[in-house]
Amino acid sequence: MDSYKGMSSDNIKGLVLALSSSLFIGASFIVKKKGLKKAGASGVRAGVGGYSYLYEPLWWVGMITMVVGEIANFAAYAFAPAILVTPLGALSIIISAALAHIILREKLHIFGVLGCILCVVGSTTIVLHAPPEREIESVAEVWDLATEPAFLLYATLVIAAVFTLVVHFVPQYGQTHVMVYIGVCSLVGSLSVMSVKALGIALKLTFSGTNQLIYPQTWAFIMVVGTCVITQMNYLNKALDTFNTAVVSPIYYVMFTSLTILASVIMFKDWDRQNPTQIVTEMCGFVTILGGTFLLHRTKDMVDGSPSLNSRHSKITEDDNFDLEGIPLRSAESLRSS
Repeated sequence: MDSYKGMSSDNIKGLVLALSSSLFIGASFIVKKKGLKKAGASGVRAGVGGYSYLYEPLWWVGMITMVVGEIANFAAYAFAPAILVTPLGALSIIISAALAHIILREKLHIFGVLGCILCVVGSTTIVLHAPPEREIESVAEVWDLATEPAFLLYATLVIAAVFTLVVHFVPQYGQTHVMVYIGVCSLVGSLSVMSVKALGIALKLTFSGTNQLIYPQTWAFIMVVGTCVITQMNYLNKALDTFNTAVVSPIYYVMFTSLTILASVIMFKDWDRQNPTQIVTEMCGFVTILGGTFLLHRTKDMVDGSPSLNSRHSKITEDDNFDLEGIPLRSAESLRSS
């Protein structure tokens, strides 16, 4: 296994876990969306502040499916660097788009299929050139990395941006601009991934015989993970209930992945263990994935040849039980990232 394409055994374990995670998470988007629609038909929709979906069994099935996927994703970060694991989330977009086409009857254009292919090619490129996992012997070492000036500056900027979005932009633009909800999810997500990776490393070391639960840093990371996950879940539910799944998924992926890679490069210094050629190749792979997600998004505008309607209008049409075939799905900003 160590000799396969230069990948370490830990990287391969992380790869398998990340692929499994994408399968479960991609399917969970669709199941949760069905649950949100069913709950919204008999109660207050999540997009306008309602929580009736908490009483909908179908939403909980989707939530459990997502939790299984996130557990696999959590384990993947313990074995492989974030720059390998995170971009593989593109595969969940492919699964989500395909299931949305089949189950939710959300149109998938032929160029959307091309976008899926580009996501696979880009993911493969990143996998084959990912750096080896950093050798870490205790959670205290991760804490030292997290409290270095560069990452503290990044975390401060993220918290300030989230506060600004929640206080000033969510009340005014949350229902019409998809980037608002997704911005909160993605910014908070980049911090949660760093904490998840730290916690995953702590548990891996604990199970191998070096108890990390005695360190207060481990519990600090647990608190950060809990806070971030609750925040992400809340605003992701609002985004899914307000905008089309095929719009939410790729935008969430693009923004979340970009910020997570940035956070990982700052905190874990992934690129310090690579030469310029490997870094450039990884970036080319990531740009290829971005191209694929962009196609998946833009082809929704090409369905009927009339891109003037935004994704909010298409959501209102869906709630009014009109035929969604041919309704273009475009956000008020023309881009959105998850």
